[in-house]
Amino acid sequence: MIQLKVITASTRPSRKGPAISHWILELLKQYDAVQVEHLDLKEINLPFLDEPHHPRLRKYTKEHTIQWSKTIDSTDAFIFVTPEYNYGFPATLKNALDYLFEEWAYKPVGIISYGGLSAGTRSAQMLKQVITTLRMMPLTESVAIPFFTKHINEDEKFISDEALDKSANTMIAELIKWTNALKTMRNK
Repeated sequence: MIQLKVITASTRPSRKGPAISHWILELLKQYDAVQVEHLDLKEINLPFLDEPHHPRLRKYTKEHTIQWSKTIDSTDAFIFVTPEYNYGFPATLKNALDYLFEEWAYKPVGIISYGGLSAGTRSAQMLKQVITTLRMMPLTESVAIPFFTKHINEDEKFISDEALDKSANTMIAELIKWTNALKTMRNK
């Protein structure tokens, strides 16, 4: 069974990321090989990196870091749901990534980006530079949602369309393949 975490990056009060995350979580229910957990960085509320030692050493002194390490270490794959802020991804996601090092290694990442005309693609590209440094595998297949507010209804629910569902299912299929392939690297 693949342990998959869907991580909502935005923590802004008016954020729409949770609606998009709930859409992908619903879509993932049709995959029997995947056990999914939603991680909302707003709820997790990691302080700005406050560990005295480099993450490579895994000499954590804070309880929030120890818990974050256990959560990420036990995960096989990720889907990051991220907006684009000023051509980049949110500082909250960068902070969450920077807390750890070895725990992220050899795990695939699907990216769902959202924004205006660019659909958050600049954010996704910037994110790829960081996650490859952590030895993660960003998938080529991703979901980019342009003008995302058009998909949010009056109940704050994300309403996808056929193209977005197809894109997401393609990404999930690749995520499963990469997870199985990278498992051998993590076991060594």
